[in-house]
Amino acid sequence: MTEFLQTALTFPTLLYSVLLAFCVIYWLLAATGLMDLDALDGLLGDDGDSHHASDSAGLLARLGLGGVPIMIVLTVLSFFGWTVTYFVHLLVLQHLPAPLRMLGGIATLVGALVPGVFVTSLLLRPVRKLMVKLRPPVAPRILGRVGTVISPEVDGNQGRAEFADGGAGLILQVRVAPPGRFLRGDRVVLLEHDATANTYLVISESQFNAH
Repeated sequence: MTEFLQTALTFPTLLYSVLLAFCVIYWLLAATGLMDLDALDGLLGDDGDSHHASDSAGLLARLGLGGVPIMIVLTVLSFFGWTVTYFVHLLVLQHLPAPLRMLGGIATLVGALVPGVFVTSLLLRPVRKLMVKLRPPVAPRILGRVGTVISPEVDGNQGRAEFADGGAGLILQVRVAPPGRFLRGDRVVLLEHDATANTYLVISESQFNAH
């Protein structure tokens, strides 16, 4: 146990240990209902800075993971990175002189991250396909409903809006045809549903009423 802790809590394994611990705490809080499952997606996605949101969504899409919650991606990536760095540290790095150990640690961090991204993509692509299949079909009555933008903005790549449903309300991923753009508080209307991406095309309420 002492050797395990010493390896897990020293460089380079420490960085992945912290990340993995964060993921474990997140899932424990989510399991007890103390944290919204979409909380981090909102922070790094539609509720965060628009440039970072677009970059995050674009990266996941390029990896074939569009629509997969970012915490699932982060958890798999951190577990793979931790496993690689732990065993390289245990079997190789701790036996090297200090200068070489530092250089080897940096190389291990990068070496674990690059293949880790592709392994994560490979493992989670079937999960994404399953999530698409399990999504409930869109109810025709939802289309045409008026809602309010709750993210900083809505464009062709990212955005969220809230729609009243007689209960707690619906928070949906919405998009607007370029070069359109809506800001927080704008009133929009659901026009079309993209089943593949599970997003909704919206137009302004005034434009909808003008037809």
